[in-house]
Amino acid sequence: MTSAAQPPWGTEGPIQAEVFVVRLRGDRLELTGPCGPNAWYIESPDTDDPMEVVKRLSTNLMGSPLLVHSTSWRRGPGGVILSFLVAIGEDQASDLASVPIGRTELARNSATEGATGIASAQVVEHALRHVAWLAQDDVAVKAALSPTWLAVLAGYVPEPFRHLG
Repeated sequence: MTSAAQPPWGTEGPIQAEVFVVRLRGDRLELTGPCGPNAWYIESPDTDDPMEVVKRLSTNLMGSPLLVHSTSWRRGPGGVILSFLVAIGEDQASDLASVPIGRTELARNSATEGATGIASAQVVEHALRHVAWLAQDDVAVKAALSPTWLAVLAGYVPEPFRHLG
């Protein structure tokens, strides 16, 4: 009698996309989007690619984005939350409420445990640091963003495990 091996990690079920829409206005980053400066939550059925869902809905509501990138994930009520940063052009979604993005400390814990509390501002900070790293390492990301975007992102320096030093 043989038993089917259980996979170590299940990926079945819906995914909740947490979308932060960021626009560069002059030399300042702003949060905006369908929910204003708040996170935009989209449920992606398990039959759909969450990246495609976020890209399609962003395009439908605000025009074609400059960049769509999943920057982190965490366990949330009822499943997994995938965080996305959607970068849009300065002239896109100008009628939507927005606020300037300030800097904040990252949510931290130990090198082997996740943070116990994570604020939206910390998710945005992490996302911008992630995209800043990609802008240095990924040709497609660098090509998608203007020199002004790249200059602003240069201030978002990754600091993994800084608090352990």
